[in-house]
Amino acid sequence: MGKIVISENVSLDGVVQDPTGEEGFKFGGWFLDIGDRDREEWAKVELAEALGAQALLLGRRSDEYFSERWLSRSGEWADRLNSMPKYVVSSTLSEPGWNNSTVLTGGVVGEVSRLKQQLDGDIVVPASYQLGRTLIEHDLVDELRLVVFPVVLGAGERLFGGGQRAQAAAPRQRPDGRRRPRLPHLRARPQRLND
Repeated sequence: MGKIVISENVSLDGVVQDPTGEEGFKFGGWFLDIGDRDREEWAKVELAEALGAQALLLGRRSDEYFSERWLSRSGEWADRLNSMPKYVVSSTLSEPGWNNSTVLTGGVVGEVSRLKQQLDGDIVVPASYQLGRTLIEHDLVDELRLVVFPVVLGAGERLFGGGQRAQAAAPRQRPDGRRRPRLPHLRARPQRLND
């Protein structure tokens, strides 16, 4: 049986909107505020996630975004993303932009429930917060993987919006075998960003 894994970049206050600043959101581009070392670590996490995934599950906009950026790339991460099966939830899309993609046009809950039965392993939902909200609302999510960026935006679309509540889970094991702490302890100096 497949496991639905929501994978999102998120601000400290839960915003997932426009991390790269390409959508015109006033506070977009917060992903770019991290340093090179942090970006390298993020890329390692994302590569490991792609290598361990059975398939990707995307909304239409995420399919368009990723296909434009990954089809022309090469390397281990790009090769994995381009070759793996992808499922795109959309009522308007007929031809997905990314290769190895199947459009799921029926009801989201039924389609994703069937997909979980058909596949084994992780079915990763990257950067598709509207789809993620729906999956959380209908209790179809098995795991949340959130990369929390040290920025507070104060406004923007959030993964947890509209009153959804995900059940708290026991801490997971880290690759080195140590338990992850239940509550991260973050320290930061406030810094005013240009408006």
